[in-house]
Amino acid sequence: MTVKLKLIDRASLQRLAILAVIIISLLIFGWSLMVWMPGESYTQALPPLTAAQIALKGRLKSDVETLAVKIGRRNQSNYQNLIAAKDFLDRELTQAGYTVREQQYTIDGKTFSNLEVEILGSSRAAEILVIGGHYDSAFTSPGANDNGTGAAAVLALAREFAGTKPLRTLRFVEFTNEEPPYFWTKDMGSLIYAQAAKARGDKIVGMFSLETLGYFSNAANSQKYPPPLSLLYPNRGNFIGFVGNIDSRELLRNTMRSFRAQVKFPSEGVALPNVIPGVGWSDHWSFWQQGYQALMITDTAPFRYPDYHTDRDTADKIDFDKLFRVTNGINKVIRDFVGLAG
Repeated sequence: MTVKLKLIDRASLQRLAILAVIIISLLIFGWSLMVWMPGESYTQALPPLTAAQIALKGRLKSDVETLAVKIGRRNQSNYQNLIAAKDFLDRELTQAGYTVREQQYTIDGKTFSNLEVEILGSSRAAEILVIGGHYDSAFTSPGANDNGTGAAAVLALAREFAGTKPLRTLRFVEFTNEEPPYFWTKDMGSLIYAQAAKARGDKIVGMFSLETLGYFSNAANSQKYPPPLSLLYPNRGNFIGFVGNIDSRELLRNTMRSFRAQVKFPSEGVALPNVIPGVGWSDHWSFWQQGYQALMITDTAPFRYPDYHTDRDTADKIDFDKLFRVTNGINKVIRDFVGLAG
């Protein structure tokens, strides 16, 4: 018996070609919308720190150790420690020359506080850049990396900018209650803050959430991203990540352009839909809810750090050299954003 094979006709080939063009066009569009970032990640040896930078690194380390070792677990279940952390940050910001504004709110008879300091801009004072990080820790964790590093970086940056005269207004905020049970709820400290800012009509043109900044590894497969991100980004957790949603991609790209042009440190960035796991896992999410552009600067937390949200999140796990370099790099980006030279 002879079997006749039916060849694909011209019309079918044309339809397949059109489908292929559509798929390729969508991939290119998705790449340009979400993945493409200006500049290139730094890949060479890190330059040595100056004596002054080593001193600043030491102070950054001391602040993290105060939060994670001297104070330790700090949240609604360890309320007195949370108050101790708040008082420490308040005292340090005051000593840096600021008048600290405390935004208080009450849950079940307990008072919780966001701390804000501000440097008023000159010619573009109505435009506000917020630099924030949460100072509470999760569950029974001492929270050295999550988020002692972020809270300490906010404090370090506030000290560095004290007395400057930016064109845009600059705010540094230490948030409470980012961690469960308040995460993504009405009682999340940064949401309380962002809602109040929106109600006042504050023109926040950008927000940087400093979240879990201190763990790095050059080991193969130390970076774990879910597919398809695992196909697009390095498998070594030696870079700092910049994460935004689609609406914040302009802020994200401008930030990465500035960072990569000035900072000798590996960096990766992505703008993704809010529904992707991890994209909104910090205080920047609260600003998205109010229509502000915001991004997270992070070592990627659970996608890299094995001691995330555990009792083992201790200060000895932090690479303070790299934490300082990242913080110093953010300093340079902020200077660009608010119109300060040098």
